[in-house]
Amino acid sequence: MNVFYEEEGGFKVGTIMADNDTSLQVEAPHGKRSKIKASAILLRFDQPPIQHFMSQAQKLAEDIDVEFLWQCCTEVEFECAALAKEYYGESPKAIELAAVLHRVHGAPMYFYKKGRGRYKAAPEVALKAALAGVERRQQQALQKQQYVEALSHLQLPEAFLSGLKALLYKPDKNTLEYKALEEAALGLKLSIPRLIERCGALPSTHDYHVDRFLFEYFPLGAGHAPLAPLPEEEALPLSEVEAFSIDDASTTEIDDAFSVSPRATGGVRIGIHIAAPALGIALDSPAEAIVRERLSTVYHPAGKITMMPDALVSRYTLIAGRECPALSLYIDVNSTGEIASTQTRVERVRVIENLRHETLEPLFNETTLASGHIPHPLGEKLKTLAEFAAQLLKKRRKDAPPQQQRAEYTFQVHNDRVKIGRRVRGSAIDNLVSELMIYVNSTWGHEMAEKGIAAIYRVQTGGKVRMSSMPAAHEGLGVAHYTWASSPLRRYIDLLNQRQLISLHGATPPHYQAQDEALLSVMRDFEVNYDAYAEFQRQMERYWCLRWLMQEEATHITATVIRENLLRFDALPWVMRVVSLPELPPETVVELAVSQIDLLELTLHCEFIRRVDSAY
Repeated sequence: MNVFYEEEGGFKVGTIMADNDTSLQVEAPHGKRSKIKASAILLRFDQPPIQHFMSQAQKLAEDIDVEFLWQCCTEVEFECAALAKEYYGESPKAIELAAVLHRVHGAPMYFYKKGRGRYKAAPEVALKAALAGVERRQQQALQKQQYVEALSHLQLPEAFLSGLKALLYKPDKNTLEYKALEEAALGLKLSIPRLIERCGALPSTHDYHVDRFLFEYFPLGAGHAPLAPLPEEEALPLSEVEAFSIDDASTTEIDDAFSVSPRATGGVRIGIHIAAPALGIALDSPAEAIVRERLSTVYHPAGKITMMPDALVSRYTLIAGRECPALSLYIDVNSTGEIASTQTRVERVRVIENLRHETLEPLFNETTLASGHIPHPLGEKLKTLAEFAAQLLKKRRKDAPPQQQRAEYTFQVHNDRVKIGRRVRGSAIDNLVSELMIYVNSTWGHEMAEKGIAAIYRVQTGGKVRMSSMPAAHEGLGVAHYTWASSPLRRYIDLLNQRQLISLHGATPPHYQAQDEALLSVMRDFEVNYDAYAEFQRQMERYWCLRWLMQEEATHITATVIRENLLRFDALPWVMRVVSLPELPPETVVELAVSQIDLLELTLHCEFIRRVDSAY
């Protein structure tokens, strides 16, 4: 006697070796013996022999029209043996019953399994939906295969174009297009961006990197929407001083300017004048919404994305030839060089000149400063500011040893060519501007902390720099309080702090209170965006470093060992590991062979050639 039974969701046959009522010992056609439960048996039979029973039943099942079989059923649960009897006649053979079981069990869209040998016909609505789903999946599979074939021949299907940026930068991995890209890229052993590039769908590697950043942080584009006319401001008193700024040639958001005036009692009055957009940007205004969303100007070698619309920048930048709204800090310095007093004013300041690093540095530098004569119409004022800055630095650093100044690189991109300049920080211009900015930010930070005015501070304790709503020391700068308030055209934190300062000196209620959720929210959002903007700038600097190597056809370059196999290029802001580097002491200069520059992945390959300072 043989049995046809169900086990682990499938059908099997075997010859009975022992029948113990509730369980049986059976032998499969290939000789394996098993113990099965009696309840698993669907039918017992003697003929045909089990060697070909399964193959014959499956072949017979293929000839059964499942649609017709479904139509023969009502939605009442049924025994499959009863359905076989209705389909084949009064007494279906064992092989016929097995065939019906195979056909019903193998069509789960048509028949729902209810128990061992028991099924129920699917409702018509559900069946139609299931069949439509199958048809849809078949069409999608066919469409996907067509996509994969086109991509494998480096042809981008037209359907990909409208959602190309999403596929590149933030793909939905469940879409047909992404699955096709993934399969084709795997077959060609390429990354998805590389495959799209090979298909000619990336206009340039530069646009690929920029667009990735814009896609995430500026999905509506880097431009500003038109801004409604700005309201007129209240008339401000005009200062008697004449101010001048010091910036590089590309700066349009001129946040700070300086003035030097003699005091009647001896000594000088030094003015630090900060652009005051907080005077004209109301908290509930459209302009406020724009700058609150962007939080900072974004810089990269080929351009920038300003925080403020051009109309706001034009109105508040400290451009020469105008009387500009400003928040000014005046420092009275007596004849012995000591600070006698400070005073903050909200006013208009007449800006007479915008000095630029490129033209000023040949005239105002360490050499001319040491000689006592700076050959510039504002030379005496520059000298006074430089000497005052030197005193500030000495007081701030106390007995600490001078810090080693790191190199700074400048990028100028014109007509798709890049010029990279290297300069060591700590020049006379650098020291003048940086010390006065540190002084104004620390003074205003101390003032707000002392008066209990809420503000956002830059804090450094234990070596870590962070934003904080609680005043604390900035150990790296050597000051007790430090806030950002000197770049309100470029950073939202500075604009927020400027509002608080203006309310303090205008005797009006401050806009924010300590631990306000709005204040903390700004701080959190700013840190996230500011870090992302800085990372984008670093990434694009890497891109233009590689472009420079290609542009200059540089196959060799010198680098300095930092430690082990880590090196810093001498001509570029580029640090990398070179595995072929032998063991050399730090500061050793070596020559490297450059190859395999990849503008998409922002990588290159270098091989050690020789020590530059050795005889071999």
